[in-house]
Amino acid sequence: MSDPGKQQDQPRDPRGGYFSGSFPEQVQEQPGLTARMDPAPDHGEESYRGSDALKGKAALITGGDSGIGRAVAIAFAREGADVAISYLPEEEADAQDTAEWIRKAGRKALLIPGDGRSEDFAGQIVTDTVAEFGRLDVLVLNAAYQKNRDSFESLPTEEFDRVFQTNLYSLIWTARAAVPQLKAGASIITTASIQAFNPSPELIDYAMTKAAQVAFTKALAQELGPKGIRVNAVAPGPIWTPLIPATEWPDKLPDFGQDTPLQRAGQPAELASAYVLLASDHGSYISGAVLPVTGGKGL
Repeated sequence: MSDPGKQQDQPRDPRGGYFSGSFPEQVQEQPGLTARMDPAPDHGEESYRGSDALKGKAALITGGDSGIGRAVAIAFAREGADVAISYLPEEEADAQDTAEWIRKAGRKALLIPGDGRSEDFAGQIVTDTVAEFGRLDVLVLNAAYQKNRDSFESLPTEEFDRVFQTNLYSLIWTARAAVPQLKAGASIITTASIQAFNPSPELIDYAMTKAAQVAFTKALAQELGPKGIRVNAVAPGPIWTPLIPATEWPDKLPDFGQDTPLQRAGQPAELASAYVLLASDHGSYISGAVLPVTGGKGL
C-alpha cells in the first residue's frame, strides 16, 4: 500500500528531460561524427534498461555506428541480442564506441566497415552476420545520406545519385540478401522519415527516397507476412544525430526541432523503444506500419 504522505513519482514532461534549447551553429563534412557534435547526443548510454525482449536474437543494423543506429544497437544489446553494424570506414571511431556499449551489455558485436553503395558489400554484410552469429533475426535498414539543397534546379546529378544509392539501392540489396536467411518470427525495420509525408524543398531528393522506403515497407510486408516475417518502418522527426550538422545548414540549427508541438528536437535514445517494439514479440501483430516518432509533428 502506498504511503499517502510520501511524494509520488511524477510523469516526465515530454517537453524536457532531454536537451531542449537551441543548437549552436556548426558544420561537419559527410559523414558527420559524434565527437564533434555540440551538444553531445543522448543514445541511451546511461538510461536504457532492457527486459530480455530480444534474448537470443541476432540483429544487423546498417549505419549502426552513430545517431539512431547507435541508440538502437545499445537497446538491442541490452534486450539480449547480438548486434552487427555496418558503417563507412571514416566512421570507425564511432563504430568502436558503439561496439564497446554492445559488449558492456554482455553481447557480441560485429563491426563491418564499407560502403553500402557497393552491391557486393551491401549483400556481404548479411553473409558476414550469419557467419558470425549463426542466424539473422532482425534487420534494421538505417543508413542514410542527406544534404541541404539551395534549389531543385541546381541539384547536381552526382549528388542525386549518391542519395538514391545510399538510401534506396543499398537498402534493396541488403534486404534482398537477408530475406532467404530470415525465418518466421524475424523482422525487418526501415528508418523512414517525416520527410516522406511532409517534405522540405531543401531536402527534396532525400524526401523522395524516404517516400520510396515507405512504399517498399508496405509492399514487402504483404509479400513476407504469409512467411511469418514482419516488415515495418519508423518515421523520425527532427532528431539530433551527426547527419544534422553534416547536412550543411548551420543557420537552421538554432531553430532545429523548435517547430514541433513538444518545442524541441528529439534525441536518438527516444527512438530506441520503437525499434525494440517492432523487432520483438511485443509487436507480433504489427506489420506494414509506419511508426512516427516526431515530437507531435503530423505525417
